[in-house]
Amino acid sequence: MGNIVWLASYPKSGNTWLRAFLANLIANRLAPVPLAELPSYGRLEAEPELYSRIAERPSTELDFAELCALRPQVHAAIAAAATKTVFVKTHSMAGAIDGVPLLTPQVSAGSIYVVRNPLDVAISMSHHFGIDQDAAIDYLNNENSATENSEMFVSEFLGSWSQHVKSWADLESERILILRYEDLLEKPAKWFGKVARMVGTEDRARIERAIRHSDFRALAEMEKRDGFVEVPIKGKRFFRAGRSNQWREKLSREQVARIIKAHREQMQRFGYVPGGH
Repeated sequence: MGNIVWLASYPKSGNTWLRAFLANLIANRLAPVPLAELPSYGRLEAEPELYSRIAERPSTELDFAELCALRPQVHAAIAAAATKTVFVKTHSMAGAIDGVPLLTPQVSAGSIYVVRNPLDVAISMSHHFGIDQDAAIDYLNNENSATENSEMFVSEFLGSWSQHVKSWADLESERILILRYEDLLEKPAKWFGKVARMVGTEDRARIERAIRHSDFRALAEMEKRDGFVEVPIKGKRFFRAGRSNQWREKLSREQVARIIKAHREQMQRFGYVPGGH
């Protein structure tokens, strides 16, 4: 067994929130961990420098197949550089491309996966990537969706929202924790407490402090004051609303129907299909 614990999610589903909680849990400080320090408490699977170093040329010059072929070496390098468990953020689907696993089993110790209602994901993605809601829905529904290869992050293969969720939720192991974004909002002590126990901490006061320090309002205030390097579009806010059921105000009936038609099975699995649909 390896030493990487994957922090996984489809984009705009709470991954950075989870990272902030873990950073504050580990740091256990009286003040919140600044956003700029999040990289000190984990790694990014899509960090371009990792791929450029192994390929010996800029990662932006690598095509998708080349990036996928490099992943096992990148993951091995992350694992080897860590003296103990290392948390690694990924948006990759839990699968394989051309026989190469997107997440290398030999260096994996477990994973924490956050799933969010795709009706709300579509809205959040629209704001985050600067696209309209119909384009965001097309992205959610596309079985070939992948993030772009840029100077900020290398490409990660997503598939459709349903493919992504199913690939992770079907992995049965005591070392895999599946969380709903909405449960983290409604009962943070219970569900973040499960995260803390998974990583070996049961100190209630410490867990509650980490929850407060990673509260959405605290993160949004830090971003407003200090900025956040992971914002893809200059002038946009990473921590925008942090609420559930925004779709009821923002999406048309036709847009809601499109999402449910494409993802009904996995939405039912996690209790996301609204009454009357």
